[in-house]
Amino acid sequence: MKFDTPATSNPIDRGRVVGLPHDRIDGPAKVTGTAPYAYERHDAAPNAAYGWIVGSAIAKGRIGAMDLRAAEAAPGVLAIITHQNAGQLGKGDMNTAHLLGGPQIEHFEQAVAVVIADTLENARDAAGQLRIDYIPERGRFDLAAERSKAAVPKGGFGGEPDSKAGDFEGAFAKAAVRIDRHYTTPDQSHAMLEPHATTAAWNGDKLTLWTSNQMVAWAVGEMAKTLKIPKANIRVVAPYIGGGFGAKLFLRADALLAALGARAVGRPVKVAIARPQIPNNSTHRPATIQRIRLGASRDGIIDAVGHESWSGDLPGGSPEIAAQQTRQLYRGAHRMTTHRLTTLDLPEGNAMRAPGEAVGMLALEIAMDELAEACGIDPVELRIRNDVQYDPEAGPERPFSSRKFVECLREGAQRFGWDRRNPRPGQVRDGRWLIGMGMAAAFRGNLVLASGARVGVDMRGHVTVETDMTDIGTGSYTIIGQTAAEMLGVPLDAVTVRLGDSRYPVSAGSGGQFGANSSTAGVYAACVALRAKLAEAAGFPADQALFEDGLVRLGNQSKKLGAMAGRDGLWAEDRIEFGDLTQRYAQATFGAHFCEVGVDIDTAEVRICRMGGAFAAGRILNPKSARSQVIGAMTMGVGAALMEELAVDTRFGFFVNHDMAEYMVPVHADIPEQDVLFIEELDDKSSPMKAKGVGELGICGVGAAVANAIYNATGVRIRDYPITIDKMLAAVDGSALA
Repeated sequence: MKFDTPATSNPIDRGRVVGLPHDRIDGPAKVTGTAPYAYERHDAAPNAAYGWIVGSAIAKGRIGAMDLRAAEAAPGVLAIITHQNAGQLGKGDMNTAHLLGGPQIEHFEQAVAVVIADTLENARDAAGQLRIDYIPERGRFDLAAERSKAAVPKGGFGGEPDSKAGDFEGAFAKAAVRIDRHYTTPDQSHAMLEPHATTAAWNGDKLTLWTSNQMVAWAVGEMAKTLKIPKANIRVVAPYIGGGFGAKLFLRADALLAALGARAVGRPVKVAIARPQIPNNSTHRPATIQRIRLGASRDGIIDAVGHESWSGDLPGGSPEIAAQQTRQLYRGAHRMTTHRLTTLDLPEGNAMRAPGEAVGMLALEIAMDELAEACGIDPVELRIRNDVQYDPEAGPERPFSSRKFVECLREGAQRFGWDRRNPRPGQVRDGRWLIGMGMAAAFRGNLVLASGARVGVDMRGHVTVETDMTDIGTGSYTIIGQTAAEMLGVPLDAVTVRLGDSRYPVSAGSGGQFGANSSTAGVYAACVALRAKLAEAAGFPADQALFEDGLVRLGNQSKKLGAMAGRDGLWAEDRIEFGDLTQRYAQATFGAHFCEVGVDIDTAEVRICRMGGAFAAGRILNPKSARSQVIGAMTMGVGAALMEELAVDTRFGFFVNHDMAEYMVPVHADIPEQDVLFIEELDDKSSPMKAKGVGELGICGVGAAVANAIYNATGVRIRDYPITIDKMLAAVDGSALA
């Protein structure tokens, strides 16, 4: 099915199943421990051996010599895989560094060996007996020190690295009110609950990977390139994934090393990247340095918008596209955004939840708060005055498909009680706590990808959906089931959903906030094809037949779905392919975050009192799971604001705090109250579902709302994230805030 004209009325609009707050259909399996995760596939791959990854002890250089004798002689050891015996390996297009290093070392903790043994304990013990001599080389590990060497990167996921319209420099110089500030964000770790993990098994020349990966088809293609074998010889299975946040978009070392190990020992092998290895071995969100310049009239109307961002990555890597949202969020005839990339020999930087906007909004939305104060205008009102209903870089000829940003601002403010905020910083106190409110916009572009599915009905009228779409804890099983139930007129419990297997039709996969909208649109397309077959079997015109209550109806005639399916059942397969609507219309999701904090007058400890948010993201397919997505994202955004930072040892090039004891993340208990409001919206130019993504929107802008609330509470403005106690006290010369 080609989606190249706006959606009209369709069966999804009935809203009998889609749009209602259903419980997760995968919930019982997860809470009872029966959901099969990648490392636990004892059923599918019995008698598995265990692998333990050995990571490089240097960040840059070469392996001079390896002595494996003691490890090979250790109890239970079956094989040790290194670059010397792994065979000729390629590298996937989506990997910046090689997944198995040696002799050249590209970053600290890069896998240089995997020890395969009969038990995990034996593998880990033997790994400690490897002796590796390194020849280190001087590396580049400090973004600030290397910033002057940054270059223009290639265009990619975020489009061209630079954009401009009008005369930014001239307009900024003439502006009555000017904001010119630098902001920094640190390296961050995904810190998902389930580590990178894989069970691998060979059957002749055929490889099966039970792996924790967000993008099944990508994983097949990348593994084929890495092992240099046909894609047809690889099956990837990923029905349940315990979080990913972008870390599992791409092939990682666990999958490759499990495959190599299983081939070497002739039996299944399990490999997980140990928690302390994850930050340095896998990917992370890169640090940024950002400069934002805003020029406005005294009544807050923005005329000049400039956003420059610097980040680093390994050779061949990509920048953090932090200025992405600034291209479309606010008005301004004169505009400029740039991204610059410097080479760093740190572990690979790559996608992490809402890449670009998550860190770009941390800077932009503090700058907007500073502009509001400079103009003497309420921060909500400033944003309303600078709303624009078309892409401000392209002009009125490219309107937004739907933009309910102002509604989010107004309804969110009213619901949060924003009118009770004292605009003067440091004026509200509750005992030893200074109380403040802050807000920020939320923005995330709407992405769509082609997505396929196969849908069938059996003689009982039971519906089955198959697609390689993954569920990373986001509720994919449920919304896909809802879509099929709505389209075929059956209750949700009459639908079985099968996900995460490369034998199924290729879907959009989970990532970039495109998964829910794109994958359900693919299921919609397959259901349209199946409806046509069922209507034909019933002798009804497909465009007139109604599907409800397990029946195919035409006027006063009706026939059961199961009867039309017959003894063998009836199946249909199709995919959604998107035309040029994303070029003709700017498409994005919008929101407004509000936060109230308390700051201790003596210690500068920050506590979140309450949070609220209003969001417009097209049709909300399942309000219950969507709310769960948003409050999780808000919590993650608090982490970015107050605690999350991978500390770089700039002497030796590694992240020091590489475990959950020292890389701190917030939990829901840190936030007593979270309120979520979804603004009613249907976007007929996004997909036939009239939906958009919401999973990443909830993190965009959160940290700035926290930072702005801290400023309102204390009068202390911190532009270097995370906002920690030491920075707060340094800003007031180490004295108390009172």
